[in-house]
Formats: sequence, structure tokens, C-alpha cells
Amino acid sequence: MLPQDLIKKRILVTGANGMLGQRTINFYKAIENIQLLGTSVEEKPVFNYVDYISCDLSDREQIKKIISDFCPDFIVNAAAFTNVDLSESEKELAWKINVKGVEYLAEGARIIDAHLIHISSDYIFDGKNGPYSETDKPNPVGYYGRTKLASENTLKISGCINTVLRTNVLYGIADSRPDFVRWVVNSVSSGKQINIVTDQVNNPTFIDDLVQAINRVIEFRKQGIFNIGGREFLNRFEFTELIADFFNLDKTLIKPILTEELNQAAKRPLKSGLLTLKAETELSYKPHTIGETLALMKRELNL
Repeated sequence: MLPQDLIKKRILVTGANGMLGQRTINFYKAIENIQLLGTSVEEKPVFNYVDYISCDLSDREQIKKIISDFCPDFIVNAAAFTNVDLSESEKELAWKINVKGVEYLAEGARIIDAHLIHISSDYIFDGKNGPYSETDKPNPVGYYGRTKLASENTLKISGCINTVLRTNVLYGIADSRPDFVRWVVNSVSSGKQINIVTDQVNNPTFIDDLVQAINRVIEFRKQGIFNIGGREFLNRFEFTELIADFFNLDKTLIKPILTEELNQAAKRPLKSGLLTLKAETELSYKPHTIGETLALMKRELNL
């Protein structure tokens, strides 16, 4: 019998063209004994050298066929309808992707005993008493948060092997679109004034740290719910100032405002963030500091 680390693992990544999907694909394509398949709704992938199938997560039969044909050991669900404000007006679409899509993945996974790793959000909480542990009671204030909570509940009753990784304020490098850090750098560098809220507190999560957490779940075959976040708890304005200091940006272009001034369609959890002690203990999760992550991004982007 082959040792566990020599057995080829088959990993299906949904939402492969998104920020997290891309970094997950990039991480695993460099590892021997890993066979990858990426899926996203787009016709073509943004990456090379990995098998890819265009797939609509709300298409039950297509999802189940892809799973049965590829027969993955692990499914990493990095797909989601993540537009928080649009979720308030496009409720049916948000539900189809964030809830029904997870239901269909779980159905396919259960049939072949695949382990489904699902990404959830701190938006399942109301943001009144954060930071939150895995055992705190959810109470979403917007429809996006409701769909993410519903997706977790769908997995609870699905009968499939599953792990839920809750995260918040993802940032890092991806080809599909600029993250928060690059948006700040690009905007301020071009002389544009940006408005940043002072009353939303989180512990921003570096995408590559989340990928490492996914890998630890696969390595240790851990099930259950785990919070994944950064080391530092700070408000969005403080986070932006750290970015400005690191990249020597003009901080006079960064204007502090309150969330209510933005008049957004969806409410935001304000005092939020996720406690990561369980992940640190059971997954050996070790997040980078913000300073370390900015240095890594600067090196990779040649900024």
C-alpha cells in the first residue's frame, strides 16, 4: 500500500477564475501527485496548463456530471456571488449561486465520498460584538450574509464530508481584478482622492494564507468550521494608512468617512473580524502580518 503522501489526489476548484480560485490553482499545479480541474462560469480560464471546464454553478446536472466524470477527492468551492449590494436586488441569482450551487456540489460530493471545502464569510454575523469565534450565533444583516449562512446550513444536512472556512476582507494578487491593496495603490498613485470608512473593523485575510488553510484541511482531512483571518484587527481606514505608508503614497488623498455616508444598498457588519485560535491549534494555521504580506505583494508585482 502506498504512503498517503504518494497517492495522487484529485482536486476540483470551482470559481477557478476568481481571486481565490486562481491562487489555489497556482499553488496546487506546482505540486506532484495532484491532478487539478478548474471550473468557472467564464468560457475560458485565466490560467494555463490546468484542465478547465466552463460551468454554471446553478446548473445541477452539469455540476453533478463534472463531479462524477472527474471523481475528485476534494472539491474547493471558491465560487460565489460576492457583490454585497447587488445581492439586495438580485436575490434570486445570489441564492442560486451561493445556496443552490452548494447544495448541488454537496449532492455530487456525497455520491463519490468527496470532501467539500466551502468558503463562507463574516457577513453571517451582525457586526455588533465582534470579533467572532466559530461558536458565536450568526445573525446576518444583509441578503448576501443570509445566503452564506444558508449555504453553511445546507452543508450541515447534506450528508457529505465537508469543511467550512469563514473568512473576511480578502486581499492579494490575482489576474482577474485588482484587490483592495492594488486599488488603493493605483488610485492614490494617480492622484485620485479615495473615501475610506473608519467604522468597519476586521482582520483582513491574505489570499495565500487562506490557500494554506485549504491545504492544511486537505493534508489533515479536517472537518467542521474554521475561522481564517489575518493577525491584526483594525478598521478599513487604518488598513489603508498601512498600505499608504508601505508604498509611500500621499495620505492627504485618503479621506476618512463613516459607512452610513456611502448610502450603500446593503448594511455592513461594522465591529466584525474572526478569531482564528481554532485554526491555529487544529490546522497549524499561521497568518502573515500585514507588513509581511505587502512586502510579498510588492516583490511579486515589482512595485
